[in-house]
Amino acid sequence: MALNILCIGDVVGKAGRNLLADHLPRMISELSVDLVVCNAENAAGGSGLTPQIFSKLLNYGVDVVTLGDHCFRKGEIVQQMKESDRLIRPANLPPEAAGSGWTVVPTKSDEHKVGVVIVCGQMNMANHNSPWTCVDEVFEEMSDQDVAVRVVEMHAETTSEKVAMGWHCNGRASVVFGTHTHVPTADYEVLDGGTAFISDLGMTGPYDSILGRRKDRVLRFMTTGMPQRFDVAVDDPRSYMLLAKIDERTGKALGVEQIVVHGEAPEGNVDADDMEPSYQRRRQKWADKKR
Repeated sequence: MALNILCIGDVVGKAGRNLLADHLPRMISELSVDLVVCNAENAAGGSGLTPQIFSKLLNYGVDVVTLGDHCFRKGEIVQQMKESDRLIRPANLPPEAAGSGWTVVPTKSDEHKVGVVIVCGQMNMANHNSPWTCVDEVFEEMSDQDVAVRVVEMHAETTSEKVAMGWHCNGRASVVFGTHTHVPTADYEVLDGGTAFISDLGMTGPYDSILGRRKDRVLRFMTTGMPQRFDVAVDDPRSYMLLAKIDERTGKALGVEQIVVHGEAPEGNVDADDMEPSYQRRRQKWADKKR
């Protein structure tokens, strides 16, 4: 028997959330998906995650929600990070950080268990602990729990680090996928050790944008140097997903494919959730002063 694991990258704003709401339940049924792993660190206003959106993602069919370098952008999610085994942040943060960096969860049929871990890269990122040592330590703990099927997310800026993590985990992980840069790559394959790999899944969100943000705002900032609100865009929502078929006994990948899903832009203007977070905070301060 083989397990079908669906990996979804960087849900961005309302457009990304709506796409999953409209398509993910049907996909899980039609593709006989056993486990869904989804990065949602940009789901709320383009940066961070709220408890409400976390609950919605689980209702859509996501089994494990991952968060990257924006994991603490919304403070209200911290309590869920402490309590839920369905929500993880980078494992190579300091041990004092709230939440856990890896988890072991059952498949949808409750017949098998899958380990999921996320680590952040070090190049052009914050000064995280070694992702290499961290993954090795997590694998040891998963082995102690007799977990053969393992999913690794490498949340990193550079392609070189993501490719290196694939080879570092080759033969020890079932799936290694990259996130963070919001641009899908075409290098999905099964490595010679039996690890399904892709450098970056790409985002689930508005592709008529610059990495999910309104083109006019980003271009104005880049061409003039003047501050702009980087509001989340809405048009041309798409999701590039990775579907990996895994042998549940050995944890080796038997096949891998890239799936592209197209959605419809949300009706109306961008809602408050999709405004640039710092702007929301400033606006609230101004409103408080007026009162």
